[in-house]
Amino acid sequence: MACANTSWSEENFSCSICLDVFSSPVTTACGHNFCRTCITKFWDEQVQYKCPVCNEIFHTRPDLRVNTFLSELAAQIRTTVRVKEQPCVEPAEVPCDVCTGTQQKAVKSCLVCFTSYCQTHLEPHQRVARLRKHRLVEPMDRLEDRMCQKHDRLLELFCQTEQVCVCQFCKVEDHKSHPVVPLKEEYEVKTVQLGQIEAEVPQKIQERKQKIKEIKDTVELSNKDADRAIAHGGQVFTALIGCVEKGRDEFNQTVQEKLKFTVKRAKDLIQELEQEIEDLTNRSSEVKRLSHTEDHLHFLQTFRSLKDPPPTRDWTKVEVRPPSYVGTLRRSLDQLEETLNMEMKKLPDDAELKRVQQYEVDVTLDPDTAHPTLILSEDGKQVHDGDVWKILPDNPKRFTYYTFVLTRQSFSSGRFYFEVQVKDKTAWWLGVARESIDREGETECTPETGYWTLWYDKDGLVFNDNPDVRLPLRAELQKVGVFVDYDEGLVSFYDVEARVHIYSATGCTFTEPLYPILNPYLHEEGRNSAPLIISPVNQTD
Repeated sequence: MACANTSWSEENFSCSICLDVFSSPVTTACGHNFCRTCITKFWDEQVQYKCPVCNEIFHTRPDLRVNTFLSELAAQIRTTVRVKEQPCVEPAEVPCDVCTGTQQKAVKSCLVCFTSYCQTHLEPHQRVARLRKHRLVEPMDRLEDRMCQKHDRLLELFCQTEQVCVCQFCKVEDHKSHPVVPLKEEYEVKTVQLGQIEAEVPQKIQERKQKIKEIKDTVELSNKDADRAIAHGGQVFTALIGCVEKGRDEFNQTVQEKLKFTVKRAKDLIQELEQEIEDLTNRSSEVKRLSHTEDHLHFLQTFRSLKDPPPTRDWTKVEVRPPSYVGTLRRSLDQLEETLNMEMKKLPDDAELKRVQQYEVDVTLDPDTAHPTLILSEDGKQVHDGDVWKILPDNPKRFTYYTFVLTRQSFSSGRFYFEVQVKDKTAWWLGVARESIDREGETECTPETGYWTLWYDKDGLVFNDNPDVRLPLRAELQKVGVFVDYDEGLVSFYDVEARVHIYSATGCTFTEPLYPILNPYLHEEGRNSAPLIISPVNQTD
């Protein structure tokens, strides 16, 4: 509809259902005209087929055909409507649902028709008796969404229990025991909450941007570490490959020389044997000839030379043994191992230690797990053996055989690192253990039973495994660092003061929480009375 006042001729060519100029007009048997789409939709929603204007009932649905004459006149009326160039509805206003083309501003919304009307199209609701009974309210957008689907009433209230909008009938039926307030009251509450959310959002955005930066920085650092590792690894493997190739060539040469010596000796022995065979064959021929002579003088003179046989070797103990290459191969492997150890010593342990120290965690000892002879400091950072069994309440978490103690904190993912001072101790035991370890029996403490630990005493340093892995002790240990990568299945130990790697258990499988575990070992009449101390990390050491 246009913004201009509707002319008399336009009103006479308007559908009484949509209130707009006819589109494909049809005429009912009672003589009233409607848009074909409007009357069809009207009858689709009715039980009886009746005229919307005079309410005449049709026993069968009429077969309607377009009134071509009226259609042509309606088309002419439609082309004469002057439409303003600018819309009549501001952005914040509700448009009329009936207007076609340029929409007018709605002045009222009908809660019965679920339609908003401009002043022009509201006229039937002010004139027609049955339409005057409809409930008109201030213009509302999306009227269907504002109505209760069950009671067909305006949603004016809010149920605080179920957090839904309800109508007056809902309040006394389905929500009669719930706190129900007007929409405006709940709106004010939710507005305050929205303000809080709105204030939190920028902070969360900033936190996530910071996390993105951290991740990108980590990726950049990882790329640099990877480049350095590849470069250094290339040097190490090149040296190892060279050593392997050299060892292979030397091994092959040694084997060939041993084989050559054996073949030459065998050839010399065969030649000597063949010569003796030839000499013995000649002697046999001479003996045979002499045995047939009848000349007594010749026989006696010749027999003297045949009496003593030519010198021959005793071959019963002579043999040619195949050469053994076991020792040769062992020497080559020992040389390769020596080269590998030299290259291992060149690894940048200091840089590696700095890298793992960034995963430091703050852990404290759990007195509920401590063996009854252990004494813990108040801050939970130190433990030593008191050499006296304390009477304590029964606790399934407590160790009663080994003098172990766990930390309060456990870890089920990611990476973590902690350091323990072992200075002035003659024996100690530390590492990590899984939650389900046996705390009462004499269990062999190996990875298979849930322990990944180092043990130190007068005999040296050992990683507890089956069999144990004995480790070189470069100097007296002062502080031990323990690093765990849960997801990668890695447990590593470091000499913090020397800043070198001690040992790594790789390919571990972790399926439950891991706890740092300490054992200061027995008091030994004061010789091992110093405590184990969980120390803060100092990367400048």
